[in-house]
Order: sequence, then C-alpha cells, then structure tokens
Amino acid sequence: MQARGRVTAAELADELEVSVATARRDLEALSAAGVPVYPQPGRGGGWSLVGGARTDLSGLSATEAQALFLLVGPAAAVSGEAKAALRKLVRALPRTFRADAEAAADATMIDPTRWGERDRRRPEMVDLLQTAVVRRRKVRLTYANASRERTERLVDPWGLVDKDDIWYLIAGTERGQRTFRVDRIVEAEPTDRPAERPDDFTLAAAWEQVVGEVERRRSQTWATVLIAARYVPVLRDQFGRHCHTDGELDDGRVRVRLAAPTPLDVARNLAGWGAMVEVVEPRSVQAELARIGAELTGRYAGGH
Repeated sequence: MQARGRVTAAELADELEVSVATARRDLEALSAAGVPVYPQPGRGGGWSLVGGARTDLSGLSATEAQALFLLVGPAAAVSGEAKAALRKLVRALPRTFRADAEAAADATMIDPTRWGERDRRRPEMVDLLQTAVVRRRKVRLTYANASRERTERLVDPWGLVDKDDIWYLIAGTERGQRTFRVDRIVEAEPTDRPAERPDDFTLAAAWEQVVGEVERRRSQTWATVLIAARYVPVLRDQFGRHCHTDGELDDGRVRVRLAAPTPLDVARNLAGWGAMVEVVEPRSVQAELARIGAELTGRYAGGH
C-alpha cells in the first residue's frame, strides 16, 4: 500500500503468495488492530492507508536495512525459504531503501560445496534439532562420545552453532549446560514435553563460554621460540590465536610464544621447521623434538 497507494485483496494475495481469503482476513485484522487501512468498494476500489500514512518495517534505518540484507542475501543462494523471505522483505521496505538493500543482497553469495563435492547440504539432523529449538520441545538423544560409547538422555535444546562445518547443539541437561556434536548424535526423537531455558540465556554468550573452555584445553603447554621476523605470519597461521610475539632481537629474530594441548603437539607443529626455529623453553618440548629427530634419523639415515 505504501508503494502503490491502493491494492486489492487479490493483488496482495498474489504479491505475498497467500490465498485471497487470507489476504482479506489479514487486512481486516490490521484495521481492527488500529492500523489505518480502510477498504474502498466498487470499481477501481481496494485497500489504502488513511491519509497517506506510512511505516518503515520495524523502524529500520537505511544503514540497518543494508546490514540486514548483507546477512540474509548470501543465505538466499542456498535456501528457497530465505530467498522467498528476502523478496517479501524488499517489498515491505520503504521505496527509498530498496535499491541499496537489493544491492547489498546481491553483493555476496555462499557456495557451501567444496571443490570436488556435489550437492553438499546441511545434515537432516540439524533441521530436526532446529525445529525442536524453535518450538521449545525436549529431545531424547542417543549420543556416541569420542570413544563411541552410547548414552541416552533427555535434553532441553537451546541452540545450534555451525563452527567450521561442524554443527554443535547447546542444550540443558540434568547436569547443566552441555555441548553435543551433531555428527555424534545417533538418534534424536522430539517429544511433546516443553523445554526449559534460563531467562538470561543467550546463544552467543553460551558459545563464547564453550569456545573459552576449548581454547583453554588447547593451550595447556606454552613454548617460547625464536624465528626470523619474516616467518612470523606463517607461524601465526599455523598456531592461530595461540601465537603471540614477545619482542624482536638484535639478530633480526623475533621471540614468539606458542601454545598447544601437550608438548608433543607443539613439537609436531614445529618439527617441519627444522633449524629455522629455535625452542628456548620448555625442556619438555625440546625433548619431544629431539625424540622426533632421532626417530627420523633412525629410519632414513643411510638412504634406507
């Protein structure tokens, strides 16, 4: 109505992909709720906003609209539902916002299929769990841990996270918040029992807690190494957030702090660097490197 001034129920039904009866019922409900829309009967009639009244979709600013479509646009490439929703959102925006919003939606795309793969899709288990999260229903899980031991439990599904192509379910259990790898869920049976969720729960905060705990376990062994400054970016790519520079020496080398779960994990990542890296401490990492070097020497010495 903002864009055209007046629309019929049939036009609205076609635009929003609903039945005429649904469109007419929704228009009447809007009018009854106080939204200034009214019908004009007869030839050339239809529904209009009283006095040219306007609304701008939840009060979105132009910048907010662009940000929204930058996020939603890529999803539209892999989801028919997202594409339909995006089309309807565009129509609901004020006319002055539409060009920039559509440009933002087309600025980025997602190709979820890796090179050499075909028709890569989200696991069906994720869809089932997502429905349970949205509807707030308890789910009975059969879960296999890292040792492939199976357990059954009734959980309150709170949210799903896709981390580097691995899906995780954050849920409430009798022992509090727990995180489950979706690819280890053998079976999931939604129930009709309502799920409970803390009033102050937010998925972002819960996931930050999970990440913090995982990173803590991954950084239990710290080592100090010396390496030429030009190689520091490569080392940082290898160790990620567990790589911190700690000053430059007079000989052009940089002191770097590295971390991994165990001394062996640190040594394995550094062994390929050979003499390009000098491990200053701890002795446990030096010992693992010496052992790895001895193993390689024993196997390949003499060309055998």
